Amino acid sequence: MTINRRAFMGGLAAAPAAALASGVAGSSWAWAAENTAQAVPATHSFTLGDARITVLLDGHLPLGTELFNDFDPAKAETVLAKGLHRLKEGALQIPVNGYLVERSGQKLLIDTGTAQLMGPGLGALGAGLAAAGVAPESIDTVLLTHIHPDHSGGLITADGAAAFANAGLVVGQREWDFWHDDAILAGVREGSRGFFDMARRSVAPYADRLHLLQGESEAAPGFTAVELPGHTPGHTGFMLDAGGEGLLFWGDLIHSAALQFALPEWTIAFDTDPAQTAQTRRKMMDRAEADNLLVTGAHVDFPALGRVLRQGGAYAYQAAPWQFGI
Repeated sequence: MTINRRAFMGGLAAAPAAALASGVAGSSWAWAAENTAQAVPATHSFTLGDARITVLLDGHLPLGTELFNDFDPAKAETVLAKGLHRLKEGALQIPVNGYLVERSGQKLLIDTGTAQLMGPGLGALGAGLAAAGVAPESIDTVLLTHIHPDHSGGLITADGAAAFANAGLVVGQREWDFWHDDAILAGVREGSRGFFDMARRSVAPYADRLHLLQGESEAAPGFTAVELPGHTPGHTGFMLDAGGEGLLFWGDLIHSAALQFALPEWTIAFDTDPAQTAQTRRKMMDRAEADNLLVTGAHVDFPALGRVLRQGGAYAYQAAPWQFGI
């Protein structure tokens, strides 16, 4: 497996595991601890073709400007002045979303939120499922875009057991191999090995019901895996074909809707390969705009449904009406 080790090590050096476990780094976390209440579950359901989709808000985390590679305050100020997002104590609040898809009698989750791993203001996805009347044991399949704790943390309970007792787990082969590669782990500094520990613990209970994806292939009935490398080596999106109507779940293609549509070249410290991340983003944004795709992402503002528009040499996001599909 080809890994950009220098970029990966650099990313971990800038953002050690303790920062991700708490949601942010430095002063941004201090502000969050003082000002962010316990996350309250929020859900939004809509129909698309023959599927019912529920967006599950796990909560919000403050993304500090120190986590953007080559952050330019003047550029950020110009972009933010055109919208409603604002910096507070050097951070932008970004959502963490997961998805329940009900189709043909099956219940499928895309990403699982943070559970207890990332501090206050997060961990509400399970309560959102309960509010939607869905028991964890009724989930048939979990699709993971990648194995970062804000996506895979909800796979396990506080005692390390499988949170979804009857679900199969689907994840990219490259993603699985990356986080389980002892040679890579041996080269990571001690303070950043928590990334690997959290990744391995979260997926371990599903090892006997694991489906590893290779390339653009069927992830589950009606879902096609779309390779979106860069943020992590095996970062994967999922294209739903709901009886002739489609929706792209793009994971972490965008972290900050406030900045990265307008500044698609901007990456963050958690991107394994920043250059590839920016290249993948532009390629997928071009496709989404050209094909007029309905898109959703883990860090797009709740309820996280919309389309990509072209705006000069960059992009813009057009949110779907709240009542979309009802």
